[in-house]
Amino acid sequence: MEYRELIAQAVAAKKSAYAPYSHFRVGAALLAKSGRVYTGCNIENVSFSATNCAERTAIFKAVSEGEREFEAIVVHGDNNDYLPPCGICRQVLAEFCDLESFQVILANHEEDYRAVTLAQLLPGAFLTENFKPGNFTEE
Repeated sequence: MEYRELIAQAVAAKKSAYAPYSHFRVGAALLAKSGRVYTGCNIENVSFSATNCAERTAIFKAVSEGEREFEAIVVHGDNNDYLPPCGICRQVLAEFCDLESFQVILANHEEDYRAVTLAQLLPGAFLTENFKPGNFTEE
């Protein structure tokens, strides 16, 4: 699959980042199975735990618009290297994406990127089937 346009959208989304504390901007572009692309950027807060990553911004936008199936996400940051999603973002992606087929594109720039599956980034994911009534017993 050709990811150049998706990478370009992630690079553009990075420009909207609100990062006055870390000065580290991140952009993401999420491709839904419908063909729509949802972009996101990191949004910091003086209380760092209230900060939202670019990947979660993109997926929350998509889900709030009714999307539930996704093919790929591009992540692009200010580090001039491949930037994998943090653990929280990986878990949020696992809620909505097929671990084996969903592609995570780590983009340095449009000509330099690496594609991995979500399963490669999140082995042993905590999934819906792990959280069903009756799975937990009292001791």
